[in-house]
Amino acid sequence: MHPVITRIGPVAILSHDVFVALGILVAAVVLLWEIRRRRAQDERLWYVLAGAMVGGALLARLGTWAQHLDPRDNAPLLEQWAYGNRSILSGLLGAYLGALLGKRIAGYPHKTGDLFAPAVAAGMAVGRIGCLLAEPPGTPTHLPWGIRLDPAHAAAMHVAAEVPLHPSFVYEILFHLLAFAGLLWARGRVTVPGRLFTYYLAAYAAFRFGVEFVRGNEVVWAGLTRSQLFLLALLPLTLLRFAWSLRSSKKEVPA
Repeated sequence: MHPVITRIGPVAILSHDVFVALGILVAAVVLLWEIRRRRAQDERLWYVLAGAMVGGALLARLGTWAQHLDPRDNAPLLEQWAYGNRSILSGLLGAYLGALLGKRIAGYPHKTGDLFAPAVAAGMAVGRIGCLLAEPPGTPTHLPWGIRLDPAHAAAMHVAAEVPLHPSFVYEILFHLLAFAGLLWARGRVTVPGRLFTYYLAAYAAFRFGVEFVRGNEVVWAGLTRSQLFLLALLPLTLLRFAWSLRSSKKEVPA
């Protein structure tokens, strides 16, 4: 584990922040590449991108605020913004909503999900390296690839020392790399606009729900973590997006 890459005087350069920044950079490069490949150059796309980035940044931090049913048990919003945990899932939701708002403001009429899908997968693969270096790996395992933490790192992360743990972030990095490759393969074969992004979101939601069982996050209700409950709450929206995608594809087929 290497939560701190280096120090510049009293300032610690955190591996998590470095790889998140690199993930955003990689996502931006892949997005620009995809825009150029699809010849989708339109200045209104900058509004969509800005909306996605702002929405993602806001909900990634504030999306973990409502951890308790009683609002008085949650941290004040300013404290949450400054010191609260960040959530990839709520960040993705914020980016999606922000992109929709950006499209509405700019008057951009076309679907943009398929432009963003490979970029999100590539950026997530890189960003999760920071989580691997800085956060508890997962639950105990007997599998040969379990990660063992020395006493110092184990104490800092409140896990048992020298006990093999599931490398849950490695699982996620591999998922996003495979998803990125799959999206590149499928982008010329899936012709219905928006369908590619829908497939990616659905696959990630299913994967994330399953990997939560070995991630070691706090179980809050019925054996499920907050992330799993969040995914279940979004299930109707996912099904609605699938239904809308199917309806749109049927409309494009001549009678």
